[in-house]
Amino acid sequence: MIEAARSFLWHNARVLEQRRFARLFDGGPGEPVVTAVAAYRNDDGGFGHALEPDGRGPSSQPLHTYTALNVCHEVGDDRFVAGAADFFGSVANADGGLPNCLETARDHPRAPWWPVSEGSDLLMTGLAASVLHKYGVEHDWLAKATEFCWQRIDSMTESHPYEVAASVEFLDAVPDRARAEQAAERLGVLVRERGLVDLGEGRAPVGYAAGETHKPYHYASTPDSFARRWFSDDEIAIDLDRLEKGQQEDGGWTFPWPAWTPVTTYEWRPIVTIEALRALRAYGRIS
Repeated sequence: MIEAARSFLWHNARVLEQRRFARLFDGGPGEPVVTAVAAYRNDDGGFGHALEPDGRGPSSQPLHTYTALNVCHEVGDDRFVAGAADFFGSVANADGGLPNCLETARDHPRAPWWPVSEGSDLLMTGLAASVLHKYGVEHDWLAKATEFCWQRIDSMTESHPYEVAASVEFLDAVPDRARAEQAAERLGVLVRERGLVDLGEGRAPVGYAAGETHKPYHYASTPDSFARRWFSDDEIAIDLDRLEKGQQEDGGWTFPWPAWTPVTTYEWRPIVTIEALRALRAYGRIS
């Protein structure tokens, strides 16, 4: 499985994903990963330039910036954290929440699900706050963003899979563990009641492409996630079996959402391949 994935990455991946794979699975150095991430950084401390493949323009965006910090956290490097936190603070709304996609992206190519917005978004704010909490930093914006996330999660009665996944990342990282545990338990009930997880049926929630479903491992990518408690041992085992079988003949995994421009196919598949391997390793399916 690893050898086939390695071949796939060498044939298809960007330098960043090649360097990530080498670091994660071949014991490679971390510095080249950070160097590759730095190419996407802008002077405002944020990141752009299609780091997250569905936003093609150069402008700094919250999702690109979260992605950059998350990758650097994998290798234990914090050099971009202070600037990124300031960037988040500079584009946040008064309530601490971040828009999903900033006005600066309007004139550049982006996926249809990247609409320019002004409102505060739990999905984006939860992701950004989660990665700063992973680093253990203190920042004025992070305090406001954390309170924003708590308010939204505590009052949540409806949601969608990507928002739930972002909320789980926040809950897994936020310092108040007791409160996070209680919130995660409520969220798990919501996920099961609203059918926001695919346990093998293959049904997609309203508004999603056919087959674009969140599996248990999308919520609980590691066994120590709060979301792991939402699923039985058998449900997790069956899900991981399906994940293993999802490896394609060329060694990579694929993604279920639409490829709105051809290049995203080649950029997303290495990313989801690395994430599939990370989940399988976290659960002991590969060494």
